[in-house]
Amino acid sequence: MKLFFLLPRVPYPTEKGDKLRAFHQITHLAKHHEIIICALNEGVLHEDAVPVLSKYASAVHIIPISKATIFSNIVRALFTGKPLQVGYYYNKATEKIILGLIAKYKPDHIFCQLIRMADYVKDLPIPKTLDYQDVFSKGVERRLASSSILLRPFLKLEYQRMLDSERIAFDRFDNKIIISYPDRDLIPHPDKEKIVVVANGVDTTFFHPLERTKEYDLVFTGNMSYPPNIHSCEFLVNKILPLVLEKKPGLKLLIAGANPTMRVQVLRSAQVEVSGWVPDMREAYAQSSVFIAPMQLGTGLQNKLLEAMAMKIPCITSPLANQALNANPGEEILVGETPQEYAAHIINLLDNEHLASEIAEKGHLFVVKNYSWEAETAKIEKLIER
Repeated sequence: MKLFFLLPRVPYPTEKGDKLRAFHQITHLAKHHEIIICALNEGVLHEDAVPVLSKYASAVHIIPISKATIFSNIVRALFTGKPLQVGYYYNKATEKIILGLIAKYKPDHIFCQLIRMADYVKDLPIPKTLDYQDVFSKGVERRLASSSILLRPFLKLEYQRMLDSERIAFDRFDNKIIISYPDRDLIPHPDKEKIVVVANGVDTTFFHPLERTKEYDLVFTGNMSYPPNIHSCEFLVNKILPLVLEKKPGLKLLIAGANPTMRVQVLRSAQVEVSGWVPDMREAYAQSSVFIAPMQLGTGLQNKLLEAMAMKIPCITSPLANQALNANPGEEILVGETPQEYAAHIINLLDNEHLASEIAEKGHLFVVKNYSWEAETAKIEKLIER
């Protein structure tokens, strides 16, 4: 079967969650199907992107989008009723290119990643699957509480427009998939139970335990320009860390990940290192005693948790993040909500080697058993072949 993958970003390198998800879906589906990749690209294209993706796809088409185009797209979206994060990627010139490629390759099935790209193909009479991945409307709603008074009216408008887009797109695609059951339950459509849950996996041949000297007590990883990660960094450093430092004054925290914004960079101190881009994230995990992801915003499954658990690093997270992960609190992971609860978990793991080892071991077994890219992608294969 010939599959046309339509993506808002080039799925290599895999430093962002949507790119990681698309990359592994492509590599597994390419074993039995012909893949054509069509992806938008903002900024400089990584020199290895096309060569790597060409190993799995018979054709790779990258459509560049400039900052000027993005600006005009956003302005246009304000007046056309599109959500800004849909309008950000949408314009008629790009649509013409995409439709031309579809006409050229005549795919048997279109796989569209994220609601951001749905408008390009939603009316085509070709079997198609939409990967909602996350519930963007809920992510916007959660940001409302902590937003400034000036930003709040725009977020309210964006929230309502995203709700409408998520509901309308449901009826325009033959199949719908999403990353977790809690996310599926938030989709604003009466038939949302028909959405198939396709979780992310973790490559345990790559993310596996490594023997390294522990240079850091705590580590938090991710794309550091992503608002939920920025918020988590601030919560961790400003609210949790002071409580831990009362008992552990020599504690070291590593914040590792690409594109740290100024809000993240100013968190640097004698106790906090902000590394920026890390060539091999496994080193950040392996050199740290405890992984913490105190996520307060956002939706979806946190790949960072899967990776750390696969490497046998004991993990601490929030109820929000564990709702999608569904690990057993107190056995496979520790879950905190208040700064005091997080601080107590950190101190317990650092002081109790047996507890840390037990959480790490059970967490590792949990992800190996429940999060396989091969098993999850097989669900997509069933849908498109049906």
